[in-house]
Amino acid sequence: MRDKKLLTIPELAKILGISRIAVYKKVKSGEIKAGKVGRIYAIPQEEFDSILGKTLTTSQKRVINQGVAKTVKEYGEVLQLLGRD
Repeated sequence: MRDKKLLTIPELAKILGISRIAVYKKVKSGEIKAGKVGRIYAIPQEEFDSILGKTLTTSQKRVINQGVAKTVKEYGEVLQLLGRD
């Protein structure tokens, strides 16, 4: 399946181990980039690789960095205490 240039929503859902509805919602929200081929959404191989973590886009890196900064800000003391154990 990895040799394919495009994946459908059901195929991606099966690979990721999540429901088709969850993938569809991610496509509709723009979290997963997909195009329509007829009535079917097609997810390009590059997006699939990105989802698996092979390559992160700039916006994905920004979201991760924001999440880490927020976590450190809100739970910094707790993280330090846990680090001592």
